[in-house]
Amino acid sequence: MSRKTRRLAIKPAASPNSDINVTPLIDVVLVMLIIFMVVTPLLEKDLDVRVPQTEEVQTQDEVPPDQLVVRIGPEGDLRINYDQVSAEEYVEKLSKKLERRKPDDKIVFFVADDKANYGRLIAALDGAKQAGASVLGMMTQPPDEKTGGN
Repeated sequence: MSRKTRRLAIKPAASPNSDINVTPLIDVVLVMLIIFMVVTPLLEKDLDVRVPQTEEVQTQDEVPPDQLVVRIGPEGDLRINYDQVSAEEYVEKLSKKLERRKPDDKIVFFVADDKANYGRLIAALDGAKQAGASVLGMMTQPPDEKTGGN
């Protein structure tokens, strides 16, 4: 009796596929891109901004005689109204002018040249506070230098 042996052939398992299938990834990314492109304009919101009220001011070409204006030139030279002042005597001269004023009238305006050193401006602001100024203001357009003044 012959017995036939039957052999089962089992194929070895295939090696795992390590390649990324990029096609579904591209499809998902494109769908998300379209969704964001459609939704983004709908998300724009207005920002509430509180703007200070404007005050109408009459323009004058000359500085009133009782007003203190500190000018800072392009080389850092200081002037109180139209008087040239050195950096060492700036605080002393400004405090003499401010001590004659009432406490609520100690206002100093600053005009700095566009080419002036920023550090020099800050030092002048600090010096004015040291001298006793209670309010510091910045002038955007300097008054005409040819007209008279203090």
